[in-house]
Amino acid sequence: MARRFNSKVVVITGGTDGIGLATAKAFAGEGALVYITGRNEVRLNAAVGEIGNGAVGVQGDVSNAADLDRLYAKITGDHDRVDVVYANAGVSESAPIDQIQDEHFDRVFDINVKGTIYTVQKALPLMSAGGSIVLAGSGAGCKGFANLSVYSATKAAIRSFARTWTTDLKSRGIRVNVVSPGMVLTPAMKTYLQDNDGAEDWMKEAIPFGRLAEADEVAKAVMFLASKESSFVGGAELMVDGGFVAV
Repeated sequence: MARRFNSKVVVITGGTDGIGLATAKAFAGEGALVYITGRNEVRLNAAVGEIGNGAVGVQGDVSNAADLDRLYAKITGDHDRVDVVYANAGVSESAPIDQIQDEHFDRVFDINVKGTIYTVQKALPLMSAGGSIVLAGSGAGCKGFANLSVYSATKAAIRSFARTWTTDLKSRGIRVNVVSPGMVLTPAMKTYLQDNDGAEDWMKEAIPFGRLAEADEVAKAVMFLASKESSFVGGAELMVDGGFVAV
């Protein structure tokens, strides 16, 4: 059986755990040559071992332009092209409106917004017609969760990027879309649930499907938007949230 991403060069930022790691493993399983980033070198090396199929890890922080330059210099030397970018790296931190300070704002916007911009911008010289860019959104981008105003604003910005970049890149034949997960059983989520009694019950009650998502369910949505199966989909936001936002 033909593999959809055989020999395709796929970049996934924030690929050391959770959704990023699940997506990297899924792409590698379909033949992709996967490059991941992560800030923690120990976790990065462990993730590369899990992904297999010749995956490459490049240590770095997406909010640091020099780190992204190193990533794409490595890919240029190896393949001189990028077929798929999944701009997944991000951080979620909470603060009520009366406690928002520069450090909180700058950190969340630098990683989630600036990091996404430069992850995509620096990949473009290596991309050609048929390439696909998938951005990591969130249901929080269109909801009003308490204490998450800065994080939610970054995800609303990412939703806007998909629209404007679709227009910017239409002449080059490069598609841009967003995958917006809801509540997903990532390692970070599991830690949160352990520390907050009753949170899981509330989430299951709020989600029409009555459960949290598995990371590989989000990965499948990313792969759909990166594949030829979505060849006429652009500027869209695909919610992977069990109906939470829609219902």
